[in-house]
Amino acid sequence: MMNTSGIITGLASFIIIGIFHPIVIWCEYYFTSKVWPIFLILGLVCCGASLMIENDICSGIVGVLGFCLLWSIHELKKQTERVKKGWFPENPKRKNSL
Repeated sequence: MMNTSGIITGLASFIIIGIFHPIVIWCEYYFTSKVWPIFLILGLVCCGASLMIENDICSGIVGVLGFCLLWSIHELKKQTERVKKGWFPENPKRKNSL
């Protein structure tokens, strides 16, 4: 019997990473990078939960989700820099907040 856990975890990782790119852009646009504590809390919760989940595939996917949330803290700050450089549009409703 084939072991598909690596393929499933890899595919889930690919999807999660792909989903977080627009989430970071959206969060920075509407809320600035000040929402980073939410990413920290959710990331730590997911990492902790992955330690408690017995199923290896589910544990791996939740762990990947946790680390993507934690990495998004860094990306939020980088997204702010990208907006300042003009690479991404800034929210005109908060034009003076950058």
